[in-house]
Amino acid sequence: MSVKDIARRQMQSRINKSAMASALHLQVPKEGWIALVRNALGMSGAQLGKRLSLSRGRISQVEKSEVDGRVTLRSMQELAEGLGCRFVYAIIPESGDLGDVVEAQARKKATALVKRAATHMALEKQSLRDEQNKAEIERLTRELIQNPPSDFWEA
Repeated sequence: MSVKDIARRQMQSRINKSAMASALHLQVPKEGWIALVRNALGMSGAQLGKRLSLSRGRISQVEKSEVDGRVTLRSMQELAEGLGCRFVYAIIPESGDLGDVVEAQARKKATALVKRAATHMALEKQSLRDEQNKAEIERLTRELIQNPPSDFWEA
């Protein structure tokens, strides 16, 4: 295993551990995190604004932009600090395991390769049985995971 492979696996492990945390189950509140935490603390928008040297209108504007999906990471971080909190964001795989994403792509590529070969073989009347095609897809999937080609993420 190369140093590059080891580093990639270590990064995948870090992401998987983050995904395993409660982040997988978090739902963004309809009012947004800023307003939710501010209200939970019993803090008004004016009070938060004063802590950050911002107007109450600016706090309201940032809260609305969060709900609309237009807030910046910097704004979220600044307001989180004003709330006595820490802003954290992450990109996590739907399944919770980055390996599943890699495997799905490898299977997609393997299936396309087998179908392409099957088309040519059918023209020459040398078609494989379904179970042979499935076995070849599984074999290619494992091979692509172990040794991904440079075009692995294309199509």
